[in-house]
Amino acid sequence: MRNKWWAWGCAVWMACAPLAAQNLQKGDYGYLYCHMSGRGEWTAYALSRDGLHYEDLLGGDPVYDVEKLSPIEGGARDAYICRTYDGKGYVMVTTDMSNRKSRSWFNHGIDLLRSDDLIHWESVAFDFRKGPSVFSDPDSPDVYRDYTGIKRVWAPQIFWDPAYVWPDGTKGGYMIYYSLWNPEEEKYDRMYYSYADHSFTTLTKPRLMFDWGYATIDADINYIPADGKYHMLIKKEGGTPGIFAAVADKLTGPYRIKSETDYVRFEGNRKCEGCSAFQLIGDSTWRVAYIQYSTKPRQYRICQADERMQNFHSPVTIEGVEAPQHGSFMRLTKKEYKRLQKWSDREMKRRGQEAK
Repeated sequence: MRNKWWAWGCAVWMACAPLAAQNLQKGDYGYLYCHMSGRGEWTAYALSRDGLHYEDLLGGDPVYDVEKLSPIEGGARDAYICRTYDGKGYVMVTTDMSNRKSRSWFNHGIDLLRSDDLIHWESVAFDFRKGPSVFSDPDSPDVYRDYTGIKRVWAPQIFWDPAYVWPDGTKGGYMIYYSLWNPEEEKYDRMYYSYADHSFTTLTKPRLMFDWGYATIDADINYIPADGKYHMLIKKEGGTPGIFAAVADKLTGPYRIKSETDYVRFEGNRKCEGCSAFQLIGDSTWRVAYIQYSTKPRQYRICQADERMQNFHSPVTIEGVEAPQHGSFMRLTKKEYKRLQKWSDREMKRRGQEAK
C-alpha cells in the first residue's frame, strides 16, 4: 500500500509541475543496473528486486553489438539509461572509447542509442573532432577555434528538459551533459552540455556548463522535490578531491558546491568516480553508487544520502554483479523485468546448446 501511495504522490507532483526538468520515473517492481563491464568496454545489464542485490543478465556479456553501435572506436563505457520523455521507449548514452585498442585514455565522441524494448538498440555516433558539421546548429557560436584537438569526451548523461525551446518553436529536449577536454585550448576537463531532439538522433554544439578552476568529470544530475533544485554529484580533482554534491536553481547551472565537508569520503585515500544516484521504490531518500577503482579488486559501492542529497553514510558493496563499473539505475515494471529475464534465459540456453 505504501508503494501505491508513493507512486500516486509522484504522479500528482509531476502533473502539478510540468515544466520541472526530470527524467520520467516509472515502475515499482525492480531495478535495472545498466553499466560498463569491468571485464571489457561493453554495456551490460543486471536486475534487482531490492536495489542492492543483483543478478547479471547474459552472464554479464554485452547486451548489444558494441563494434556496430560504437562505430568511432568500437568500445562503450559509462552507460547511462533512462526512459524517453513520453514513456514509450528508452534512451541510452555512452562514451565511445576503447582504451584496449588505443592504449590511451583519449577518445573523441559519444553514442546516442534508442530502443523500444531494452533489447534491440540503434545508435547515432558523434565524433566531436569533425566540428560544426556534426551538430544540428552548425551556424551557432563555437566553444573552440579548432575541434580536431579534442582528446576526451567522457561520461555523458541524459536529462529531459521540457522547457527547452528549439529554433522552430518546438519545446522539449534531452540535455546531454559530459566532460570535455581540448588540450590545445583549455587546461583541464570541464563540464559541457548539448541538446538532443525528440528523436534522440541530433545534438547541438557544446556549451560550457561551469569551470571551477580544476578538472571535473562524471557528473550526475537529479531534480530534488524536497527543495525544488537541481543537485549534481561530481568527481572533482582540485581542492579536496573526491565525489562532491553541488546545487543549482536551473538545470544548466550555475552549480555551487554545497559543502566542503559533506561528501563521499568513506574510502579514505582510495580513488572513487562514476557516481550515480537513484531512489528506492517508496523511499524519498537517495542511494549513491560509485566505483572505488584504485585498489585490486575494485569495489562498486552504494551509500545513502538524505532526501536533499546530503549526509552521505552507510556504504555497502553491491552484490551479485561479477564486474560492476560506471553505470546507471532505472526502475522497472514487472512486465519489463520479466521480459528481460526471459530474454537472458533464452539467450543463455541458446549459447549452451551451440557450445555442445
